[in-house]
Order: sequence, then C-alpha cells, then structure tokens
Amino acid sequence: MDELLTVGQVARLCGLTTKALRHYDRIGLLVPAQVDPVNGYRLYAPDQVALARLVGVLRSVDVPLDDVRTAIAAPHDEDALRALLVAHRRRMRARLDRVRGDVHRLDHLIDDGTGALMTSTDTARTTATPDDERRLAVDLFNGVWRLLEKEGRSVEDDDRMVHMAHASRYHWGQVGKPENLSRGEWQCARVYAVLDRAEPALHHARRGLEICREHRIGDWDLAYAYESLARASAVAGDAAAARQWTEQALAAADDIAEDDDRELLLTDLETIPGQPRFW
Repeated sequence: MDELLTVGQVARLCGLTTKALRHYDRIGLLVPAQVDPVNGYRLYAPDQVALARLVGVLRSVDVPLDDVRTAIAAPHDEDALRALLVAHRRRMRARLDRVRGDVHRLDHLIDDGTGALMTSTDTARTTATPDDERRLAVDLFNGVWRLLEKEGRSVEDDDRMVHMAHASRYHWGQVGKPENLSRGEWQCARVYAVLDRAEPALHHARRGLEICREHRIGDWDLAYAYESLARASAVAGDAAAARQWTEQALAAADDIAEDDDRELLLTDLETIPGQPRFW
C-alpha cells in the first residue's frame, strides 16, 4: 500500500479520531505527508499509521506531549522508549501517592475536625496531651506521604520515612481507634514495600489485617489490608501469594461504600510490582 491515506483512513487504521489527528497536525506532533493544495485535505504516508498508533497508545496512558515527540522521533529505539515509559511510570506513582496522601489527610480532617489545628499550644507543657499525640500522629503520617511522593529520595529521606511511619503508628497507639492502628500498620507496610524490604513489609501488612479482623473492621480498611499483603508478597517474589491476596482485595472492594475509595483501591492494585492486571 504505497498510496497516500486520508485522515479518515488513518483514523480507522490507528484507532484515533479524525479530530485528534487534526489536533496533532496543528501542534506539529504528527504532520501529514502532504496537504492537498486545492481542497486542504490531509494525506498521510502508509508508514505514518504506525506512528499514529504509537501516539495513541502513549497518550492513552497520559504520557506528556513532549515525551511523545521524543518517542516518535526514534520509534524503533526500544531502549529509549522503555526508559521514557519507566520515567513516566515513576511520575505517575508519585502522583498517585500524592492523591492517596490527600485522601488520608482529608479522612483525618473529617474524623477529627479542624479545631485542633487552630488552637494555640502551651509551650510550658512538658507532657503530651491526647490532642498532642493525635496531632503528632497525623503530622507524621502526612509527612510520610510527602516523602513517598518525592522523586529522587536520598538514603537519608528513606531513613526518615521509616522512622516517621513508626513514630506515627506509635502515637496512634496512644490515642487512636482500631482503624487508625490498622492504617498505621498499612503505612509501615507500604514504606517497606517501596524500599523493597519484604520481611518487614509482610510483618506490618499481617498486623494490619489482624487488627481489621480482631475489631471487625471492613470497607476500604479491610480491602487495603489485603492490598498491602499482596504488595508485600510481590516484593518478596511470591507471585502466587500476591495474586491470592489481590483476589481477596478485589472481593473486599465490592463492599466499599464510596465509589471513589473503590476506584482508588483498584488503581492501587495495578501498581503492585510484577503482577499483570487479571481482573
């Protein structure tokens, strides 16, 4: 097939809309081989169909336009494309961690209110009050999220993240409800999973599930307890256990009351390392 193709033909072959192809032409991302001087029709070379498909795939996973330009400039450089996708995945993970952190911070504000944030502190006090404990637990918990979402963390950042997660769990242990304890264990498990430390990740994931079961905690706390065990198992290299716990999380997701919470869990399950989506 050597003859030029119309925009409609290319759209059908590559799965993009004609509107998208015209937009990519206007911004100089995918320029047609020719434009008919009489009627202005865009005409594409047959080998541009593969480029259009690549553009569609990359944009479908939200790869930035500048990175798409880089990819289609050397479409056969598999190493460069893989490096680009790995970097984009890292950005997406950081974005997901930011969203998840915001959700947890909102949960604290909903559960605890904003009054404690607006009251003055007595600097002469030498013993921590329950409000102090709660504020420390929340601040440390949120601080861990900020470190999780930070790109290019240093070794010192990783150490700080571990210690802050444990400190937050400690303070929740003084004043928190069982749900807070389970979430604290979940965060410890997540930190260790991110650091590829399977044994402590599994330990804290198990503790989180034990707390849920002991106190009959359900909804998204239970689903995330299963998620943490799936993730920790994957980090440990146990693909069978990772899939088993993922299936438990998927079953528990059916009982999550809020659609947004369910969607966040399902999105999180897709980031478990080494596990292809099977649902």
